[in-house]
Amino acid sequence: MGNEDFLRLERLVAELDARGLLARVVHTPSGRAYVRVINPAATSLTENVVCRAADYWWSWGERMHHADDPAGAASKVARVLAAVSE
Repeated sequence: MGNEDFLRLERLVAELDARGLLARVVHTPSGRAYVRVINPAATSLTENVVCRAADYWWSWGERMHHADDPAGAASKVARVLAAVSE
């Protein structure tokens, strides 16, 4: 993983935290990294986001958002992980 992708993940974590979600960068033994996101109001609502080729990607392999806009990406993740009562 390149340093720029890691910095993009860190910026996404900051945006997710600002929206009240629990987020952290996780490093795998293979050297890859991703952001693990949990809705603290409904802990079964989780997502893993990766950054590659200057884009954020959902865990199922679909491009989510351009990595130069972590606020926009965080808004999308927050909508997906929103509990029904929120």
